[in-house]
Amino acid sequence: MCGIVGFTGTQQAAPVLLDGLSKLEYRGYDSAGLAVRDGRSLAEVVKATGKLRNLAEKIDNGKALPGTCGIGHTRWATHGEPSQTNAHPHVSGNATGSASGTVESDVVGVHNGIIENYEELKAKLSNNGYSFYSSTDTEVVIKLVDYYYKKYKIGPIDAINRMMVRVRGSYALALMFKDYPGEIYAARKDSPMVIGVADGESFLASDVPAVLKYTRDIYYIDNLQSVRIMPGELHFFDLNGDEVDVESTHITWDAAAAEKGGFEHFMIKEIHEQPAAVRDTLSSVIRNGRIDLSDAGLTAEVLKDISEVRIAACGSAWHAGVAAQYVIEDLAEVPARAELASEFRYGKMLLDNNALVVIISQSGETADTLAALRAAKEQGIRTLAVVNVVGSTIAREADNVLYTLAGPEIAVATTKGYSTQLAAMYALAVAMAEARGRVDEKEYSYYIQELQALPDKIERVLENKERIQWFASKYSNAHDVFFIGRGLDYAISLEGSLKMKEISYIHSEAYAAGELKHGTISLIEKGILVIGVLTQGDLMEKTISNMEECRARGAYLMGVTSNGNYSVEDYVNFTIYVPRTDEHFAGSLSVIPLQLLGYYTSVARGLDVDKPRNLAKSVTVE
Repeated sequence: MCGIVGFTGTQQAAPVLLDGLSKLEYRGYDSAGLAVRDGRSLAEVVKATGKLRNLAEKIDNGKALPGTCGIGHTRWATHGEPSQTNAHPHVSGNATGSASGTVESDVVGVHNGIIENYEELKAKLSNNGYSFYSSTDTEVVIKLVDYYYKKYKIGPIDAINRMMVRVRGSYALALMFKDYPGEIYAARKDSPMVIGVADGESFLASDVPAVLKYTRDIYYIDNLQSVRIMPGELHFFDLNGDEVDVESTHITWDAAAAEKGGFEHFMIKEIHEQPAAVRDTLSSVIRNGRIDLSDAGLTAEVLKDISEVRIAACGSAWHAGVAAQYVIEDLAEVPARAELASEFRYGKMLLDNNALVVIISQSGETADTLAALRAAKEQGIRTLAVVNVVGSTIAREADNVLYTLAGPEIAVATTKGYSTQLAAMYALAVAMAEARGRVDEKEYSYYIQELQALPDKIERVLENKERIQWFASKYSNAHDVFFIGRGLDYAISLEGSLKMKEISYIHSEAYAAGELKHGTISLIEKGILVIGVLTQGDLMEKTISNMEECRARGAYLMGVTSNGNYSVEDYVNFTIYVPRTDEHFAGSLSVIPLQLLGYYTSVARGLDVDKPRNLAKSVTVE
């Protein structure tokens, strides 16, 4: 969602804030703003709509805005239309217009999240003399802090704690108080925020890339915690106002990993990083030829007693879960089902005490997925988080954690995050199969070898990207694309379709091939592109038959299949081959051409590949 940054120290704040916001552009936004203090009680607020460069131009890349303490924000509209008035920062005073310029206000702040009861709070504040200049819930929550601060004549932490008790919803909040120049106060609930300290300076952000240039030792604010941030000094508090100790987390990946490194876009860089990311993820759990999930709290005894697996996730993570359910059921012979987290959390959750709920999230902060985790924990069911971010909320709250080692992923459309989730779930499936005695030693060794061969085979797929680039340029003007497959191939079709629609803006849908005749085939007409994923040998003929029916109605056919299935060329117009692997793991290879197809189609259409419209990298609100 939106991006937050904060800085207090000895150097000029505005350039640091702009640099941090530039590292968070991938999160999606429609406006941006800064508030900076130069040691006085007054704050200088500057806002702009559109790209971050519009804000930078207003303040000469930060040089025209003096001061060593400030906060910044990139907004993705939720309450209120995208406008300079609704842009953050917001102020507690009864300002008019956009609340820009030098403002005499007791509280200035920025906010990520959604305040669900803001209308009720707004009415309360209106009755107490407050007026409102914007349509945002953020202005309401900042004025609520101001109300408690003044009414009870208390300090910032106590005022923030009273606010946290009163509001419903999610938030990451950064505030500056007129009476405390040089300090920033922050709080969070269900929305990410990190803090770093280095060389007598302090940094705050909604994600690690914004501060990694300055420090690798990161503090994660816990739910319903607040923090007082001074130059080089932090104090954390619980909801009672008592100071608490918070341990730092050392970030191992280098800041350069969040840069393009010579690639045109982050997405294509991250597509090429998949062999290394998958290799690292598998190496973290395969030791001496055996899968060891003990670091994740999953011993053989635990895996043996699992009665069923329920997977909850959103977006691409859900697609990884859909693929995993087929692999788990076939290898471990345990009932498995993948559900959208936004649906799972509202169901009755009819699971027994030996069930395992797997929560998949790249960021570890996805709102619906986090809610699904908490719902499972309330039922006393064991939870396993498959996440990429150490110290994220989901990682901290789950019973067990299996980390994917994708490193930072900046492009909104996930690629290496998805691939490492697949790899982690494969490892879980094979480990369960062995623990339950469903595979013998020879089969187990075979599956380990096939998993370890995946990174090299992904590299071989990437070597043939030019053919896909040519094909994408030829069909970049398509209006509709259909992806079809059966079983695991259907799961990969779901991800291929999402990659196409989210970055190229071409309407695409994925269907289980057998469902075409149940209504969808009425949409097939001349020129429609139909892409079949064909890696499952016992299902291939049936899917090809479905594709033939589409060709009879004028569709152009593309097939993605494994080496050796050369008869596919007899039935489709264009074929992409991937190396042969065990069919349980074929999705890790067949998805690569579909990622490349989406990427090159977007490039051919001249679109913003890394930051597609209306989308945010991490969906931290419902």
